[in-house]
Amino acid sequence: MLDIKSMQWLNEPESYSLDWNKVEIITAPHTDLWQRTYYHFRNDNAPMLQFDTDERYFSFSVRTQFAPAQRFDQCGIILYLDSENWLKASVEYEDDKKARLGSVVTNNGFSDWATTDIGAGTREMWYRLSRREDDFLIECSDDGINYRQMRICHLFGGAGKIRLGVYACSPENSSFLATFTDFELTDCKWLPHDGQQPD
Repeated sequence: MLDIKSMQWLNEPESYSLDWNKVEIITAPHTDLWQRTYYHFRNDNAPMLQFDTDERYFSFSVRTQFAPAQRFDQCGIILYLDSENWLKASVEYEDDKKARLGSVVTNNGFSDWATTDIGAGTREMWYRLSRREDDFLIECSDDGINYRQMRICHLFGGAGKIRLGVYACSPENSSFLATFTDFELTDCKWLPHDGQQPD
């Protein structure tokens, strides 16, 4: 089990609480993470609570609960190396009809965003991030037991010591409560590939 109180803030929020296995963040308006692609802006001020590791093979999971107030409110899991190299997964509230379950991978200063539409009433999601050297698997779950794949990706600069944890933000003029529990760091649950061999 992770020692949450030993984790470190980047962009420490004004309002939060930490317990032995629970983190609460009240987001501030106009906080976000994005680099360049399509929108051309660069936002890098979302609060992140993270820990360092140089383990090359592991899985990190967490449960998120949230009550979004406005478009783009989001919270989830994040691996942040620097402003131009990071990845995250979250549910992002869109409107009263849908939300977007998705992931962003930012390499060398350009973000992408892969999403699928889900119900706007979604208020809970588990995430699991698994590492095999500098490749990563992002998964999500509705119950913390049955995980489904969201993405396999490569992170440039992700082969050495990395920093990962949780984040929450409100890109527009809103604020909401995000709660993180059930932090778990385990042996890698992403098994080695046993299919087609490389050329």
